[in-house]
Amino acid sequence: MVSRADRGPLADWFWTIDRFFLATFVLLMGIGFMLSFAASPPVAERLGLDSFHFVERHAVFIIPSLMVMIGLSFLTPRQVRRVAVILLALSMLMMVMALFFGVEVKGSRRWISIGSFSIQPSEFMKPAFVVVCAWLFAEHARQPEIPGNLFAIILFAIVGALLVAQPDLGQTILTAAVWGGMFFMAGMPWLWIMLLGAVGVGGFAAAYYMLPHVAGRIDRFLTGEGDTFQVDTAREAIIRGDWFGQGPGEGIVKRIIPDSHTDFIFSVAAEEFGILFCMLLVMIFAFIVLRGLNHAFKERNDFTRFAVAGLVLQIGIQSMINIGVNLELLPAKGMTLPLISYGGSSMIAIAVTAGFILALTRHRPEKRAQERSLFRVASGVPAE
Repeated sequence: MVSRADRGPLADWFWTIDRFFLATFVLLMGIGFMLSFAASPPVAERLGLDSFHFVERHAVFIIPSLMVMIGLSFLTPRQVRRVAVILLALSMLMMVMALFFGVEVKGSRRWISIGSFSIQPSEFMKPAFVVVCAWLFAEHARQPEIPGNLFAIILFAIVGALLVAQPDLGQTILTAAVWGGMFFMAGMPWLWIMLLGAVGVGGFAAAYYMLPHVAGRIDRFLTGEGDTFQVDTAREAIIRGDWFGQGPGEGIVKRIIPDSHTDFIFSVAAEEFGILFCMLLVMIFAFIVLRGLNHAFKERNDFTRFAVAGLVLQIGIQSMINIGVNLELLPAKGMTLPLISYGGSSMIAIAVTAGFILALTRHRPEKRAQERSLFRVASGVPAE
């Protein structure tokens, strides 16, 4: 056990980290590894691979994810900004490269192959984009003459254009929702709200009429006609699981879900462990969002407040989209369940998000001392 009397970096980290956040993120990783035993063997067998191929790769991805999360949690807010700027620049450059040299999967160019590994740059762009936009919003709030809001709008337009070019409408909607939430917190004027809302509706309509795969998914969702095999099978798995599930390894419907280890792992969890277990998962994600927003509400620094709120919203909205697709409440969209679904890029990128959250929510004594000093000055109390 680390003593409070210790003054080393590790002791300082241990006593200032939000241990509830840390335990929750590690718990989700553990649940994801457990569910990989249930969800991935049927997929591996259909592909002619060893039954535990994806389980082993999932375990391998957990190690760097933990290292990234813990390593980033040691950073100061200023260092978080610097890392985010570098990560955003690199990920956007790789997104451009993916459009020309990336691997085409189902009509989209989102991946870059490096040796035997594939990287999805847009996953790493998301947490960096949130932090950089939070910094721009905070600078405008601190000094209105700095056009931080304008720069944030331009940055969002560039990122949105790159995502649409891939095309990846789901990530575009997720990024827009998180960015809009942060802009609203930053005091977005009602005129901007109406203007950007109109642009969003127009963009969605344009995607429907110009992108056939988007129109097809929406039409299948609204009419129930066409190829709805995957979502129908996922629903059947959830229904079969009932309240308490069929038991570990006893799922049958999961064996015919094509993406059971990624986009539809929530349905596998429902079939084998029951609806109550799935409700527990929803509560865990809700806890992350509510605790993060509580931190943001108490935070006096604008940058930290906007960044923490945006990062937890990103996790919350992404999990909501994934679960909504599994429950047939939303049109089918390839989006992973954070820290649970299989996928190296997704898991490590969410670990980056978690590391930023842990770094920005640490209890820093120097920050409290500064706040007490400012309060004394504002109250006219002489310094001690």
